[in-house]
Amino acid sequence: MNPTDITYWNREAETPPREQLERQQLESLRQTVETALKTPFYRRRLEKCGLADGSDIAALEDLKRIPFTTKDDLREAYPDQLLAVPLDEVVRLHTSSGTTGTPTVIYHTQQDIDAWTELTCRGVVATGASHRDVFQNMMSYGLFTGGLGLHYAAEKIGMTVIPSASGNTRRQMKLMKDFRTTAIHATPSYILHIHAKLEEEGFRPEDFHLQRAFIGAEAHSESTRQKIEELFNMRAFNSYGMSEMNGPGVAFECVCQEDMHLWEDAYHMEVIDPESRHSLPDGEIGELVMTTLQRGATPLLRYRTGDLTSINGSPCACGRTHRRIARIKGRADDMMIINGVNIYPSTIEAVIMTVPEVGTNYQICIDKDGALDQLTVKTEIYSKLFNGDIRSLEQLKRRIQNRLKTEVVISPVIELHEPGSLPVYEGKAVRVFDNRPKE
Repeated sequence: MNPTDITYWNREAETPPREQLERQQLESLRQTVETALKTPFYRRRLEKCGLADGSDIAALEDLKRIPFTTKDDLREAYPDQLLAVPLDEVVRLHTSSGTTGTPTVIYHTQQDIDAWTELTCRGVVATGASHRDVFQNMMSYGLFTGGLGLHYAAEKIGMTVIPSASGNTRRQMKLMKDFRTTAIHATPSYILHIHAKLEEEGFRPEDFHLQRAFIGAEAHSESTRQKIEELFNMRAFNSYGMSEMNGPGVAFECVCQEDMHLWEDAYHMEVIDPESRHSLPDGEIGELVMTTLQRGATPLLRYRTGDLTSINGSPCACGRTHRRIARIKGRADDMMIINGVNIYPSTIEAVIMTVPEVGTNYQICIDKDGALDQLTVKTEIYSKLFNGDIRSLEQLKRRIQNRLKTEVVISPVIELHEPGSLPVYEGKAVRVFDNRPKE
């Protein structure tokens, strides 16, 4: 890596000594507890823990005195039991879809929005992006935080912003070509879908001037990232965010592309065993637990994200001192148990994306065959690398099947489909279909 490739948005904030950063975290945690005590939800909870004010937090370890906050807690607190400021100080709110019941809501003051934008600027600039970029934002806007989070940061950096939002793939391609887009923000599955549709819509990868993509919202494998980079001859940077923690910009890869820097002056992170709830040391995979340290309207203490990752505390060549989190492996509740074997969808994706003849879309289906579970992997074929010969099809099926069996023990059924025949999702892709009868 060339040292001149390393750029900062706020070098002082991104490279403080660890001792200084941890002192800052402690002071911010005390203030966050003070803020949380202003909410009906946390006032009841913290008083039970013997925390009457922020001064009761003597060290960062004291955070463990506080119970975890869960998504169910957020639903029970709907609509305003987690609001720490008067409503007239709120400038925006985001909610979840509520498709599985009561939605969750996060309120923001203007200071919260400004702080979120600053954090996202750090991440975007860490990838080498600058005010010279033309940025096309293909994420959904509205109550979903993905679009607005990057939009505000890109404008503050000084980029030329194209708020194209999600969908209308041909228009996305035309915008990229006509306005010489250099940076895009989209889900990995949607970027792969764009490539699959290029020829059909009369475009080629060479028509574009893409240099980098910010990808997130879906857990994806390193193989998928590499495929995106190869197909468009650009760099793809992983990012992490969730609406409960603001949205995109919580963590971002830098130019080194070796895990994502999580901004520890804004968040305290832990990794726990999802079952025992015990803390895990750096390097061990578990569930990420987050505490907001800057937010005034809706503070969250020890929020169980459900996302599986590990903490990387080793120094990064970019010089940033904020520790990193590894690529999200999946969600704690995403694990599939098939005939007694634990399998994560990301493991299957990592295997099939290394097969050149495989296209950019796939599905994982689980059915019951008598007393046993049956795993079926459906994947499209990459037509440019496959000649369509029946014998070759059978050989490809066996090759995919053997690779998967080596990784996940179980031998799945492999179905090969024509390009464009599997459903495409403009937002987060739905990959797993568990059709087994509910007990």
